[in-house]
Formats: sequence, C-alpha cells, structure tokens
Amino acid sequence: MAILWANLAIVYMFSLFSRLMVKPAAISPQVVKPNKVMVVIVIAFLVLVSGLRNSIGDTFFYMHAYQVNTFNWEYILSEKDMGFGILQMLLKMYSSDPQLLVFICALITNLLIVLVLYKYSKLFELSIYVYITSGMYLVSMNGIRQYLAAAIIFAATRYIIDGNWKKYTMVVLLASLFHSSSLILIPMYFIVRRKAWTLTTFIILFFAVLLAMGYSQLSGLFFAVIEDTHYSEYKNFAEGGANIIRVVIYAIPIVLAYIGRDKLRELFPNSDYIVNMTVLGLVFMVISTQNWIFARFSIYFSLYNLIIISWIVNAFVRKEQKLVYYSILVFYLLYCFYEQAISLGIIYTSSYIKL
Repeated sequence: MAILWANLAIVYMFSLFSRLMVKPAAISPQVVKPNKVMVVIVIAFLVLVSGLRNSIGDTFFYMHAYQVNTFNWEYILSEKDMGFGILQMLLKMYSSDPQLLVFICALITNLLIVLVLYKYSKLFELSIYVYITSGMYLVSMNGIRQYLAAAIIFAATRYIIDGNWKKYTMVVLLASLFHSSSLILIPMYFIVRRKAWTLTTFIILFFAVLLAMGYSQLSGLFFAVIEDTHYSEYKNFAEGGANIIRVVIYAIPIVLAYIGRDKLRELFPNSDYIVNMTVLGLVFMVISTQNWIFARFSIYFSLYNLIIISWIVNAFVRKEQKLVYYSILVFYLLYCFYEQAISLGIIYTSSYIKL
C-alpha cells in the first residue's frame, strides 16, 4: 500500500503543477490546458506503478495465462474476445515475460484516460485525484480487459459531444474485440444525446430503483439478454451485492452536478451528454447492490464522473468553491483508505518497484 499512497501524492502534486504552471495568457475562459511536461510525468507514474505490478485482483491469472497459452489463430478464434488474443499473440512474438502484457495494457489504458481528461477537465488535478481515490485506478488493475475496452471508448468522448454516432459506433466495435460487454454502449449513445435532468433522467433513475427492488423477478430477463457474453456465468451468482458506500461515492458527482446544473451548462455547454453518461452508470451501480456483477457495467460510465467532478467546483459561487474542492479531497481520501486499506486489504507487489 505504501507504493500506492506515494503514487497518489506524486501524481496529484504533478497534476496540480500542470495546471498552476500554465501562463495566464494561455488560459482559456473555459478549459485550462495543463502543462504538457507535467502531464507526461503524471502518465509515467500511473503507467509504471500499474504496469510493473504482479499482484492485485486477477493480474496473476492474466500473467499465468500469458505464460502457458499458445496464441495461434486457432486459439484466438476459439475465444470470444479476439482483440485481446491478437494483442497477446503480437506481444509474445517479442517476449514471453507476462510483465510485458501487464505493462502494455496499463500504458494504453492510462494514456487514453489521461489524454481525455487533459482535453476536457476543468481542474485536471481533481480528475486525476478522484481517478485514484475513487478506486477506478485500482479496478483498472483488476479488470484488465474491460478497463482497456472502457478506455478505448472513453477516448471517443468527442464523438458523443459532436454527435458523430458512426465514428462512435466504430470505436465501440473496436473495444468490443477486447470485451464484448462494451457493445452496450451503442444503444446508450442515443439515450445520452439529450438534455440532462429532464423527465427521462428521473424515469431512468426510478427504473433503476424499481429494478433493484424487484431484482429477483426481473434478473432472469437481463441474463437472457447477456447470455452469450462473459457475464452469463453470473446468472447463479449468490454472494451478494456491491457495498452501498460505493453507490454513494459514485453518486456524489451526480448530486453536485444537479445542484449546480444551470451554472454547469453555462460553463460547459456540452455537459448534458457527460452527465447523462454518469447517470446511466449510477443506474448500474444501484442495481449492483443486488448483484455486484452489475458494477462491472458501470465501468464504462464511471470515467465520465472524472470530467464532471472537475467542473462542478466552479459551478458554485466563488466563496464556496474552496470548501467544495477541499471537501472532495478529504472525502475521497477517506473513502480510498476505507476501501483499499480496511475493506479490501490491498497488497501491492512488484518485482521492479520496492518501497
């Protein structure tokens, strides 16, 4: 854990410097472009800590599979997610060391995520901070394939904002080669391309609560829909739902976005689409209280919280902005400690990084 805490401190410091070092003349009235050198350092630390690990979640199993499997076309075509098989086949041409797979996945995932935050975040360091303390960074080390797919789709944020559904669909199809569950994002595109906080928003949230309450009656229909995906095996899963605290953490940016919705639209005219993505993520998080596997679907939507939370501070009046900013820092830090040190007991190990 010491390495993860040190990484948090270093990454937050450099991401903060990346914003503070921008010259006044270069500051946009909307988005401040962080200093590129500092951003590269942030990416480097995120990638190194994630990419050089040999523990956390199912990392061991990915590394073991990389070592023992022969990645030929017969094997790849027998698997559902061909893209990941092709990636491993290409990497194994250069090295049989499974650390290469972990590192490349960490590189692609974190690079894409940070580049999107670089482009769309108002307070870059806050987005990076919440990325780590909310547990998203940790989850990216567990669900390697799915987070890789989520990062690829997150990189297509511009197509949601621009309304280019054809290019967005192409990116989702690419991501589905790494994790087929990402196909759910294709119909979701047409749901989010509308104004936030309309009657539709509250109907969707009401539906989520209703589904959670009537989970035992409606779950069969859902699992019939995903029968051919990796998640079909969880039909008989009976180990309970996600922690309600995770749902609360996920809901915080959405609640703050609702409170400052009018100012948020003024500051960030395209925020409605991003807010809608986070609301859909909350839907899956609410349902996940009945079966934690639904929290896996929220991975595709949770990254948009990082954009929204970087804008909502400025949606408050000036005298309240510091309070909101520091409250976010403290609250998410406490959650990070609770989840990673107390609840999960995360132990980070690496053959390359020692602390």
